[in-house]
Amino acid sequence: MKVRYKAATNEGKLSRGLLDTKSIEEAAEYLRQKQLIPVSIERIDNKPWQNLPFISKRVGSSDIVLFTRQLSSMLASGLTLMRSLEILKDQIQNPALSEVITSVINDVEEGKTLAEGMEKYPDVFTPIYVSIIRAGEQGGLLDKVLGRLADNLEKQAKLRSTIRGALMYPVIVVILMVVVLVVMMVFVMPQLTTMYKGMGVSLPLPTQIVVNISNFVISAWPLFLGIFAVIFIGFRKWSKTPDGKTIIDTVVLKLPIFGNLVSKTILAELARTLGLLIGTGTLVVQALLETADTTGNVLYKNAIIDISKQVEKGVGIAEVMSFYPLFPPLLIQLVKVGEQTGKIDETLMKASEYFEREVDQTVKGLTTALEPFIMIVLGLGVAFLIFSIIIPIYSLISSIQ
Repeated sequence: MKVRYKAATNEGKLSRGLLDTKSIEEAAEYLRQKQLIPVSIERIDNKPWQNLPFISKRVGSSDIVLFTRQLSSMLASGLTLMRSLEILKDQIQNPALSEVITSVINDVEEGKTLAEGMEKYPDVFTPIYVSIIRAGEQGGLLDKVLGRLADNLEKQAKLRSTIRGALMYPVIVVILMVVVLVVMMVFVMPQLTTMYKGMGVSLPLPTQIVVNISNFVISAWPLFLGIFAVIFIGFRKWSKTPDGKTIIDTVVLKLPIFGNLVSKTILAELARTLGLLIGTGTLVVQALLETADTTGNVLYKNAIIDISKQVEKGVGIAEVMSFYPLFPPLLIQLVKVGEQTGKIDETLMKASEYFEREVDQTVKGLTTALEPFIMIVLGLGVAFLIFSIIIPIYSLISSIQ
């Protein structure tokens, strides 16, 4: 089982962390052997409500980037791994990450490698992260590998932030449009309809359409929500099946503009991760297999797995890539140059930088194109609602005059 402990040193300094033990008594004995005085030891129970995002303690990507960068700097300055980890444990602001680092320190003290200690926490340290750390330890270049890993994580976070920021505006506008429409249909239109009927005003076609929609929303909203829930749950289950994933990923890549953006994002991540793994000394076949799990797209994943099988037989990466239309000629050419010069990691990094610039330009173009389109749709919708409401009032005033 996993326990969370609080213990004090002989000098009175408190230490917190996690332990994997068979019992609380065993955890207490382990702490005493480490010259620590147990203050509190509690079992960690994974309750469903603790997994909610607004309750559970989570380690963000920024925490991992900062930890990686600081650990790299400390090792490069000559500090030992144990001393560096102990200093970082006290400096880390995130309690969840601090507990994880404490557990890693305990494993390293027992003779395990840093990668083995991190491997126990896949939610904090991804398999790619652990593989790169393992390669750095085996090559004796952990400080340099950590520096490259921190650079990679920063670029990855920047790329995702760029895409998220570009999509934030249209998402907010769409949500606001839906909220306004619901308020109009549920609260405003019923009152106006009652007023129109009381005055005996004949409703024109646009107004009648809006009134009918309002009546349908008010009377049939439970049915509407039920149908929506069934469709949503069914689609979610189907999307997790092999056929569902393949169809969805294929459709996404064929979408106008968005498909191109997704493809370039995957290529940027793929090239950067593969280049980093190969540059740290990971075997090419193993690097390809580990990179395949990071693409997030079944088509690219299957293609990379097939490439790894062919490379294992002695075929070049670029040669196999050329059979897949998923990989653009530029990437294939850079990989071919890298294989010929023995610097495939460097050429992959250059390819990653190119695709990152392409993503940035695509996002800017998408944002520029979406803004007027959204404004036109929003303007037409508002104009239709105003027109539908004003016409009966105007007819009423004209009849009085």
